[in-house]
Amino acid sequence: MVEKVLASFSIKYLQVLDESGKADESLAPKLSEADLRKMYETMVLARKLDDAILKLQREGRCGTYASSLGQEGYQVASAMALDKGDYIVQYFRDLGAVLVQGLPPSMYIQYWMGDERAQQYPKTLNLTPISIPVSTQVPHAVGMAWAMKLKKQKSAVMVYLGDGATSKGDFHEALNFAGVFKLPVVFVINNNKFAISVPRSRQTAAQTLAQKAVAAGFEGIQVDGNDVFAVYRACKEALAKAREGKPMLIECDTYRMSDHTTADDATRYRPAEELAAWRKRDPIERLRKYMEGKGLWSQSYQQKLDAEFAAKVSQAIKSAESAPPPKPEEMFLSMYAQPTAALKEQMKDFKS
Repeated sequence: MVEKVLASFSIKYLQVLDESGKADESLAPKLSEADLRKMYETMVLARKLDDAILKLQREGRCGTYASSLGQEGYQVASAMALDKGDYIVQYFRDLGAVLVQGLPPSMYIQYWMGDERAQQYPKTLNLTPISIPVSTQVPHAVGMAWAMKLKKQKSAVMVYLGDGATSKGDFHEALNFAGVFKLPVVFVINNNKFAISVPRSRQTAAQTLAQKAVAAGFEGIQVDGNDVFAVYRACKEALAKAREGKPMLIECDTYRMSDHTTADDATRYRPAEELAAWRKRDPIERLRKYMEGKGLWSQSYQQKLDAEFAAKVSQAIKSAESAPPPKPEEMFLSMYAQPTAALKEQMKDFKS
């Protein structure tokens, strides 16, 4: 009888910037002062915009909304790691990432007001529309990565998903396909500890979500999702590998400080002391402390940002709410680049 170990694996964890704002400079990525300011400012803008949309929903001026509160760090840092030709495949909680890409805040607001025209992004943005169904965007991302490989493009796809999406068949099928065909794709998991009211412990018995990549034949890593330096470094390295045909999975360990959506009440299933503990790990506050230590943050700088972004958000709301109502036939025109014969026939019937 023969007994032997056929395979073994380990999952690395990366943290560079701790809760006090101190960084391990030996692990810190090379970021300019302008990069640091962009990271910080985009996170601040994302939080102000997020808060404004929540208020709009409570006032009946916006539909059900999924907040990004507390998760801005991994969103912004991961998107900043992308190169010009790379693509983002988003889901419904990626505000910071799409702001990095250059999405106008007014379009983000307009979408959550129920206007699908806001998904017709400027051609300059390498960004797919928001995906609401859980995990369906993951196979789409893999398909895009496959097309890139067939075209011999030196680009990659970064696809975002929540921890709940890892329980879906779409996720496992996509990982398996990416591993078999060695596709240029990076899977970024937002492990914010809850899929609606279901805790991460009820999603999987695995010690980490990062290890899900191992069965698909590629590497996975867990990073402190509230540490912009760790996320940026991990994503930058993963994207470089992906462009060489080595897909990668990054689990961002973060926390959803708000309700799942405005239709949820997290106080029914989440202890207050847990939320309080995670507030101390706030990604914005962590980077602020680091920048202050480097002489890059001051009260006057913050006051200037607050005033600038308050005006920017206010103008974005006005722009979104003043958009002319859509014409009913527009629903047929946005399905394909060129309407099919069947769609043209349906539109004709609809108008008649």
